[in-house]
Amino acid sequence: MGKTRQNWTAAPWSDAEPLECAMIVPESADTASFTFRAPSGAWFDYQPGQFITLDLPVPGGNVQRTYTISSSPSRPLSISITVKAQPGSIGTRWMLDHLKPGMQLRAYGPSGIFSSHRHPAKKYLFISAGSGITPMMSMTTWAWDSGQMPDIVFVHAARRPSEIIFRERLEQFANRVPGLQLRLTVEEADPFRAWPGYKGRLSQIMLGLMAPDYLEREVFCCGPEPFMQAVREMLVSLGYDMGRYHQESFGAPVATEADAPVLDDVSPTAGVEAEITFATSGVTAACAQTDTVLAVAKRSGLNIPSGCTFGLCGTCKVKKTAGEVHMVHNGGISDEDVADGFILACCSHPLGRVELAV
Repeated sequence: MGKTRQNWTAAPWSDAEPLECAMIVPESADTASFTFRAPSGAWFDYQPGQFITLDLPVPGGNVQRTYTISSSPSRPLSISITVKAQPGSIGTRWMLDHLKPGMQLRAYGPSGIFSSHRHPAKKYLFISAGSGITPMMSMTTWAWDSGQMPDIVFVHAARRPSEIIFRERLEQFANRVPGLQLRLTVEEADPFRAWPGYKGRLSQIMLGLMAPDYLEREVFCCGPEPFMQAVREMLVSLGYDMGRYHQESFGAPVATEADAPVLDDVSPTAGVEAEITFATSGVTAACAQTDTVLAVAKRSGLNIPSGCTFGLCGTCKVKKTAGEVHMVHNGGISDEDVADGFILACCSHPLGRVELAV
């Protein structure tokens, strides 16, 4: 007798069929995972890291919202998204307040180019913040289900430990496969709960400790744009090959290569001239964009107090009164000081003409 398939006898799901909400799992404050199934019994075929678009019947008229799939196609009987309501959220707020098991929604997709399937590598570095963890969870689950030992360093940043989505599931994975290394950092600990992980914003120093071999890894990054920009600046300054860097904003997932934004971050360029005026001292010095403000000051016979020389201690903080610099620091200056025009001389590079109160 010929063999017959025991499972998935239906065809793969297509967006001509609505999705039916099957289960809702609270994850953290204002965050939940919604699991959907196809009423026909169809199974789901997609690349880990892709997204779907839901048509949501909010008051005042339907809206379409795009959500990264947090489940893995290695578990094809259902599909899940994990959503977090942001301030002013309409669609996600409606889902959290009104979507119940048994309700059906029109959906479109799956779509997207952000997937480890499109960039196979021996070693990966996943970097995420907040709900940007969702595509990383999908890709990590696929790696776990593949039956092969993964080599993934999973870096995630959150405000507090209690806000780390999927923490218990990821720890369960990491407890059973040494090839998955979790590196979690938070801005502050939860009251009355010890936190043994990293603390503070992700920085160059922290990244080097978390993944010493980062230059050898394919990088996938997802989170708010300021977070991703900071990661890009860190990697560029560390000499990483940005051709192996891939990102997805949780606010605007990209459907095709043609839709992908051009990452034209401003950074120091070798061979391009710049100029620094130390206004208090009456000294103006020509330099290159790749020179640090501290190095130019020392060459000019000026003394800017300094300590660590890599943006950690904050000793070399000075006031910038004109021009722009490129600064990648390691936590030695606050956002408030930056907004007020202060820079760290040791890790700031002049972009054109700059004036300092030195």
